Amino acid sequence: MKDVKIYGPDILQANDFVESLKAAGRHICVIKTDGQFYATQPKCPHAGARLSEGWCENKKLVCPYHRYQYDLETGRGAVGQGDYITIYPVEIKPDGVYVKLPEAFGFIKKLFKI
Repeated sequence: MKDVKIYGPDILQANDFVESLKAAGRHICVIKTDGQFYATQPKCPHAGARLSEGWCENKKLVCPYHRYQYDLETGRGAVGQGDYITIYPVEIKPDGVYVKLPEAFGFIKKLFKI
């Protein structure tokens, strides 16, 4: 995992939001709610909707297509859904907001001990 800066410190003053962005060549969905930041995979595993077009309710990300809900702490879908989303760790540092993303081809590096 590597730290990737996604925002400068000025974003800390912004209102809550759900948006899509590209970080280190990877599309992610970023959510700010109740002063906390979360980063998830960009698409809903149920029907492929862009999660950034959804909204947040009680720390649950709601898919815009069928209103499937995902816990922002664990990634687990609501009871009965049987699915989950990937959650990436987010850290606030003095110079901005960072997300920890898997390194590209990390499994190959491990496999060949590069």
